[in-house]
Amino acid sequence: MLTMSFVYFNIWQIKQNKPNDFGKGLIGFGKDIEKDLLEASSPFVFSIVNERSILRLLKLIECDNGMIGSYAKLVDDRNASAHPNGNIFYSEPSALERKISEILRVVDEIQRHSKCIIEDCYRQFLLDSHDPEEREYPDDADQIREVLIHQNYLSQYEVEDELGAVV
Repeated sequence: MLTMSFVYFNIWQIKQNKPNDFGKGLIGFGKDIEKDLLEASSPFVFSIVNERSILRLLKLIECDNGMIGSYAKLVDDRNASAHPNGNIFYSEPSALERKISEILRVVDEIQRHSKCIIEDCYRQFLLDSHDPEEREYPDDADQIREVLIHQNYLSQYEVEDELGAVV
Protein backbone atom coordinates (compact mmCIF):
# COMPACT_ATOMS: atom_id res chain seq x y z
CA MET A 1 0.00 0.00 0.00
CA LEU A 2 2.94 2.33 0.58
CA THR A 3 3.99 1.76 -3.01
CA MET A 4 0.56 2.81 -4.27
CA SER A 5 0.68 5.90 -2.07
CA PHE A 6 4.00 6.71 -3.74
CA VAL A 7 2.36 6.23 -7.16
CA TYR A 8 -0.56 8.46 -6.16
CA PHE A 9 1.87 11.20 -5.05
CA ASN A 10 3.68 10.98 -8.40
CA ILE A 11 0.42 11.22 -10.30
CA TRP A 12 -0.55 14.18 -8.10
CA GLN A 13 2.68 15.92 -9.09
CA ILE A 14 1.79 15.35 -12.74
CA LYS A 15 -1.73 16.70 -12.14
CA GLN A 16 -0.39 19.81 -10.41
CA ASN A 17 2.44 20.58 -12.82
CA LYS A 18 1.14 19.30 -16.15
CA PRO A 19 -2.63 19.76 -15.88
CA ASN A 20 -3.22 19.66 -19.65
CA ASP A 21 -1.30 16.41 -20.02
CA PHE A 22 -3.06 15.00 -16.97
CA GLY A 23 -6.45 15.86 -18.48
CA LYS A 24 -5.52 14.21 -21.77
CA GLY A 25 -4.32 11.15 -19.87
CA LEU A 26 -7.83 10.61 -18.52
CA ILE A 27 -9.14 9.55 -21.92
CA GLY A 28 -10.91 6.24 -21.49
CA PHE A 29 -12.05 6.91 -17.94
CA GLY A 30 -15.77 7.39 -17.44
CA LYS A 31 -16.97 11.00 -17.27
CA ASP A 32 -17.76 10.80 -13.53
CA ILE A 33 -14.33 9.36 -12.71
CA GLU A 34 -12.69 11.91 -15.00
CA LYS A 35 -14.50 14.72 -13.19
CA ASP A 36 -13.52 13.35 -9.78
CA LEU A 37 -9.86 13.05 -10.80
CA LEU A 38 -9.74 16.52 -12.34
CA GLU A 39 -11.29 18.02 -9.21
CA ALA A 40 -9.20 15.91 -6.80
CA SER A 41 -8.03 17.84 -3.75
CA SER A 42 -5.68 15.10 -2.55
CA PRO A 43 -3.60 12.32 -4.12
CA PHE A 44 -5.70 9.80 -2.20
CA VAL A 45 -8.71 10.58 -4.40
CA PHE A 46 -6.92 8.50 -7.05
CA SER A 47 -7.72 5.42 -4.96
CA ILE A 48 -11.27 5.49 -6.40
CA VAL A 49 -9.79 4.10 -9.62
CA ASN A 50 -8.69 0.52 -10.06
CA GLU A 51 -4.95 0.43 -9.28
CA ARG A 52 -4.04 -1.23 -12.58
CA SER A 53 -5.89 1.56 -14.43
CA ILE A 54 -4.36 4.44 -12.46
CA LEU A 55 -0.90 3.06 -13.22
CA ARG A 56 -1.56 3.85 -16.91
CA LEU A 57 -1.19 7.55 -16.04
CA LEU A 58 2.53 6.91 -15.53
CA LYS A 59 2.77 6.97 -19.32
CA LEU A 60 2.67 10.75 -18.85
CA ILE A 61 6.21 10.52 -17.43
CA GLU A 62 7.32 8.15 -20.19
CA CYS A 63 6.93 4.86 -18.38
CA ASP A 64 6.31 2.34 -21.14
CA ASN A 65 3.81 -0.52 -21.22
CA GLY A 66 6.43 -3.03 -20.08
CA MET A 67 7.24 -0.96 -17.01
CA ILE A 68 3.58 -0.42 -16.21
CA GLY A 69 2.98 -4.15 -16.60
CA SER A 70 5.69 -4.90 -14.04
CA TYR A 71 4.13 -2.36 -11.65
CA ALA A 72 0.72 -3.98 -12.14
CA LYS A 73 2.29 -7.37 -11.33
CA LEU A 74 3.32 -5.96 -7.95
CA VAL A 75 -0.29 -4.94 -7.34
CA ASP A 76 -1.46 -8.44 -8.32
CA ASP A 77 1.13 -10.05 -6.03
CA ARG A 78 0.07 -7.81 -3.16
CA ASN A 79 -3.58 -8.62 -3.73
CA ALA A 80 -2.83 -12.35 -3.74
CA SER A 81 -0.67 -12.21 -0.63
CA ALA A 82 -2.94 -9.88 1.31
CA HIS A 83 -6.05 -11.95 0.63
CA PRO A 84 -7.47 -14.04 3.48
CA ASN A 85 -7.18 -17.22 1.42
CA GLY A 86 -4.75 -18.92 3.79
CA ASN A 87 -1.77 -18.67 1.44
CA ILE A 88 1.43 -17.34 2.95
CA PHE A 89 3.80 -16.33 0.17
CA TYR A 90 6.63 -15.04 2.30
CA SER A 91 7.35 -17.96 4.60
CA GLU A 92 11.08 -17.57 3.90
CA PRO A 93 12.92 -14.32 4.64
CA SER A 94 14.65 -14.54 1.25
CA ALA A 95 11.29 -14.43 -0.57
CA LEU A 96 10.31 -11.30 1.32
CA GLU A 97 13.71 -9.74 0.66
CA ARG A 98 13.33 -10.38 -3.08
CA LYS A 99 9.90 -8.75 -3.05
CA ILE A 100 11.21 -5.72 -1.16
CA SER A 101 14.09 -5.42 -3.66
CA GLU A 102 11.61 -5.51 -6.55
CA ILE A 103 9.43 -2.83 -4.94
CA LEU A 104 12.46 -0.60 -4.32
CA ARG A 105 13.55 -1.09 -7.94
CA VAL A 106 10.12 0.00 -9.16
CA VAL A 107 10.07 3.02 -6.85
CA ASP A 108 13.52 4.07 -8.09
CA GLU A 109 12.46 3.63 -11.72
CA ILE A 110 9.34 5.75 -11.27
CA GLN A 111 11.38 8.32 -9.35
CA ARG A 112 13.85 8.64 -12.25
CA HIS A 113 10.98 9.13 -14.70
CA SER A 114 9.44 11.75 -12.39
CA LYS A 115 12.55 13.94 -12.37
CA CYS A 116 11.16 16.32 -15.03
CA ILE A 117 7.98 16.85 -13.00
CA ILE A 118 9.95 17.50 -9.81
CA GLU A 119 12.14 19.99 -11.66
CA ASP A 120 8.97 21.75 -12.82
CA CYS A 121 7.81 21.91 -9.17
CA TYR A 122 11.05 23.65 -8.22
CA ARG A 123 10.99 25.98 -11.21
CA GLN A 124 7.43 27.10 -10.50
CA PHE A 125 8.15 27.44 -6.78
CA LEU A 126 11.12 29.72 -7.47
CA LEU A 127 9.09 31.85 -9.88
CA ASP A 128 6.17 32.15 -7.46
CA SER A 129 8.18 32.58 -4.25
CA HIS A 130 11.03 34.90 -5.09
CA ASP A 131 9.35 37.99 -3.60
CA PRO A 132 8.88 37.66 0.20
CA GLU A 133 6.25 40.42 0.06
CA GLU A 134 3.97 38.46 -2.27
CA ARG A 135 4.32 34.86 -1.12
CA GLU A 136 2.31 32.89 1.42
CA TYR A 137 4.97 32.79 4.16
CA PRO A 138 7.57 35.50 4.82
CA ASP A 139 10.00 33.01 6.39
CA ASP A 140 12.00 31.05 3.78
CA ALA A 141 11.87 27.77 5.73
CA ASP A 142 8.08 28.00 6.13
CA GLN A 143 7.63 28.80 2.45
CA ILE A 144 9.78 25.84 1.40
CA ARG A 145 8.13 23.40 3.82
CA GLU A 146 4.51 24.40 3.22
CA VAL A 147 4.44 25.49 -0.42
CA LEU A 148 7.20 23.50 -2.08
CA ILE A 149 7.25 20.29 -0.05
CA HIS A 150 3.75 19.83 1.34
CA GLN A 151 1.73 21.17 -1.60
CA ASN A 152 3.72 19.05 -4.06
CA TYR A 153 3.90 15.99 -1.80
CA LEU A 154 7.65 15.91 -2.25
CA SER A 155 9.65 13.36 -0.31
CA GLN A 156 12.77 14.04 1.71
CA TYR A 157 14.68 12.15 -0.99
CA GLU A 158 13.35 14.44 -3.74
CA VAL A 159 14.25 17.54 -1.76
CA GLU A 160 17.75 16.34 -0.96
CA ASP A 161 18.31 15.13 -4.53
CA GLU A 162 17.20 18.44 -6.09
CA LEU A 163 18.49 20.90 -3.53
CA GLY A 164 21.50 18.91 -2.43
CA ALA A 165 20.63 19.77 1.16
CA VAL A 166 18.51 18.57 4.01
CA VAL A 167 15.49 20.79 4.56
